[in-house]
Amino acid sequence: MFAHEPIEWPEEVETLVERLEEEASERKLSRDERALLDVYQTLPLVEGEDGLHGFWHSEINHQRVITSFDLIGASVLVDGLNASRWCETRSEDRADYSETEEDHLSGIEEEFFEGMDELVDLVLEFIENELE
Repeated sequence: MFAHEPIEWPEEVETLVERLEEEASERKLSRDERALLDVYQTLPLVEGEDGLHGFWHSEINHQRVITSFDLIGASVLVDGLNASRWCETRSEDRADYSETEEDHLSGIEEEFFEGMDELVDLVLEFIENELE
């Protein structure tokens, strides 16, 4: 697996996400609010041991999450998610991948995780432009 630093969200983002998570049970969130939550809640999944394979074998709404990343302007991450879509049809256990499949996915993940370097700035800009 490609080594990367997990995202550390600024307090501003953490506070807004907590508020939106609470409000989600009381009202329907706007598409922009939902996009922020999707991005925030998906990162621990892709930062986990199974990386993008774990994303594709999770129970989340994959297309909505991809659209959410696109909405906040994270096109590099959208590209990585789309490029790894084939994982969805593979075994639940990433250890079952052939060496070629593992090398291919590792390359996609390397680019994906490099693209995460700009994610905090994109999210902050998105909040400023769309949610305030």
